[in-house]
Amino acid sequence: MQENRIGIIGGSGLYDIEGIENVESVEVETPFGKPSDPYMVGKLEGKDVVFLPRHGKGHKILPSELNFRANIYGMKKLGVGYIIAVSAVGSLKEEIKPLDMVVIDQFIDRTKVRENTFFGNGVVCHTTFADPICNSLASIIYESAKKVMPNVHKGGTYICMEGPLFSTRAESNLYRQWGGSVIGMTNLQEAKLAREAQICYSTLAMATDYDCWHEEEEDVTVEMIIANLMKNVENAKKILKESIKTIDAKRDCKCVHALNGALISQKDMIPQETKEKLDLIIGEYL
Repeated sequence: MQENRIGIIGGSGLYDIEGIENVESVEVETPFGKPSDPYMVGKLEGKDVVFLPRHGKGHKILPSELNFRANIYGMKKLGVGYIIAVSAVGSLKEEIKPLDMVVIDQFIDRTKVRENTFFGNGVVCHTTFADPICNSLASIIYESAKKVMPNVHKGGTYICMEGPLFSTRAESNLYRQWGGSVIGMTNLQEAKLAREAQICYSTLAMATDYDCWHEEEEDVTVEMIIANLMKNVENAKKILKESIKTIDAKRDCKCVHALNGALISQKDMIPQETKEKLDLIIGEYL
């Protein structure tokens, strides 16, 4: 299957993108249930794109309620080879100011109740995840972002918390001690599943606040986040369009063969039902 479409997952505040031509709303069935919303398929900057609002139009799905497996499977089924994930985050570092952008390169998992793998039910696959972001895609996003705005940071660790409540002050200070750069509630599971689906994945993190560690700043509130989101989203859209211009349809990074050597299960012992369910993900290795 040719995977040359560019997927965009829009987080808080990013529910649509102007300028997508020949738009078609596509509902995708998956073995893992329904994705967050119908996918918007069309062309942007002359490239084939697939857009999905992570929380659904109207922002009606909690981070812990997101069907991450269905969302990423749907992208794979629609021929997506790249995913740019846009996400609102809190800053854990003084130098990352509200309204700055961060192209992160690492994650720390603080979630507790989420499905984060396609595997199980008779098939075991251990995929390398030391570098969870596609470096090639992240570099494109960073260089594109610099053309749009000055305050862009390359690299950083995204703490993925469960939510929906924001951090306690003790947690916020602990994450700073761990070396966290930003904190959010959504991107880690997407990155894991994109790796298993052999899709290039990168996050554009939009800083909206200083979480609650900063003694001289007001504690994070929804009102604060929304106000800064509205300012950030326009820049995010410009960065997306600039990035899409540069992305090459031909992928030559390690993401393309991420499952090579990762399958441990004896192939003839995998249940037929599981083989059929995961054919799109692992069929080439069976």
